[in-house]
Amino acid sequence: MDLANYGSESKTSRGSEVVRILIALAFVLVAGFYAYSHGEGVSNVSILAIAAAFGAYMALNIGANDVANNVGPAVGSKALSMAGAILIAAIFEAAGAIIAGGSVVGTIKKGIINPNAIADATTFIWVMMAALLAGAIWLNLATYLGAPVSTTHSIVGGVMGAGIAAGGWGIANWSQVGAIVASWVISPALGGIIAATFLIYIKRSITYQSDMISAAKKVVPLLVSLMVWAFATYLAMKGLKKIWKLDIITALIIGFGLALTAYFVVRPLVDRAAASLKNEKDAVNSLFTIPLIVSAALLSFAHGANDVANAIGPLAAINDALLHGGVSSKASIPLWVMLVGGIGIAIGLALFGPKLIKTVGSEITELDKTRAFCVAMAAAITVIIASQLGLPVSSTHIAVGGIFGVGFLREYLKLSYEKKLAQIEKHSESSGLGADETHAFVERFKMADVEEKRAILREVKALQSAAPISKEERKSLKKATKKELVKRSALLRIAAAWIITVPASALLSAIIFYALLGFSVA
Repeated sequence: MDLANYGSESKTSRGSEVVRILIALAFVLVAGFYAYSHGEGVSNVSILAIAAAFGAYMALNIGANDVANNVGPAVGSKALSMAGAILIAAIFEAAGAIIAGGSVVGTIKKGIINPNAIADATTFIWVMMAALLAGAIWLNLATYLGAPVSTTHSIVGGVMGAGIAAGGWGIANWSQVGAIVASWVISPALGGIIAATFLIYIKRSITYQSDMISAAKKVVPLLVSLMVWAFATYLAMKGLKKIWKLDIITALIIGFGLALTAYFVVRPLVDRAAASLKNEKDAVNSLFTIPLIVSAALLSFAHGANDVANAIGPLAAINDALLHGGVSSKASIPLWVMLVGGIGIAIGLALFGPKLIKTVGSEITELDKTRAFCVAMAAAITVIIASQLGLPVSSTHIAVGGIFGVGFLREYLKLSYEKKLAQIEKHSESSGLGADETHAFVERFKMADVEEKRAILREVKALQSAAPISKEERKSLKKATKKELVKRSALLRIAAAWIITVPASALLSAIIFYALLGFSVA
């Protein structure tokens, strides 16, 4: 190692980090200054300015952490470069927040506490400020540790902690808390199952076929059409719900019409693209590049429209309380507040997003384009299903659960495949075949489609009955072929962060609330 160059690179890295922090700090200060200078009609512009700075800090951290789930798989599969992903996500996150973020927001996220139990507007303002700052600090810490967490859970924990500090344990809606706890299991499990289901379908219908290109010509247009259907329904129900309310049936009908149109548009395009491709898995992967880019953009738009409320909801609530001197369940969103949220998410993504994008895209398991496509499909479909069943889910947990799902499926399939190859080789040798014949038999298995593989395995089974494998041999085969394709350290780190997000942000928020209360009394 060149120690001189290493020291130079370290200094460059530290310098770059300092520049990013200074840019983020400048945005926070600009947001606070703007609120201070344009706070007409509010009872205390200094409080509004501090709240705006907290909201800007929260928006930066949403961009740094949560957005990675939308673009990380596309980057990990190399469908998008890091720069391209950041550009697309920043544009569509900001667009979703500003265009479809709504004009009114609920002041208490998820109804986690009863606002009527808060004594006065001043106490309510301290609760909201403590929640904002606590949620932002926890997200900042999670990003530093490389753990993608739910921003919704961060702000919910913040509101709950400060609310309990202000009004006692009875203020909390414990059934909602229970639903959030349930989502720690429901969200990743649903995402993982759906992503793994799509992956096994793609493998069986395309990559396990001897003529993968012909199979892809038939299946890829269907998959893209299904993606259009799922994402159109998802956007209609979630991404645009604040400006255009639709029931599930209408959303599904609109989505189906768009999907049918997409099928007839996409099929000739896939035929032309596939005509020049080799009969290889990597070639089939290339057909999913454009769908992945589109899905990343649409997921970012929907995320911006929905999760901007995590940054601006408490800020809008504080602004409303300062204007009207009371506590309300809904608050209007001034344009400047919406801009703080939308622009803050985009800046946070550009400055600090790459770390979590790498974590989601490549540090959990290796993603190619088909696997990343399955994760994107799981993200949209799971939200649709869960919303209709009334199940609490987190988009962050769904996406990461989808990545774990395809990773563990790969482990299972790899283990199964390697065991079969080992058995074929062993029984070929035990049946008296020479090295060349054994090699030819193994190559035949590798190149066979699903039905041919089953026929070959029936041959091996017949050989097994003549020369069965002992229990010790089976154990050695399993040990020799076991390969971990999902990083267990990433699994443990992320799961731990998910579990402690609500209690950690709640405890931090309670501490901040008491500090703010003491400051106001002093």
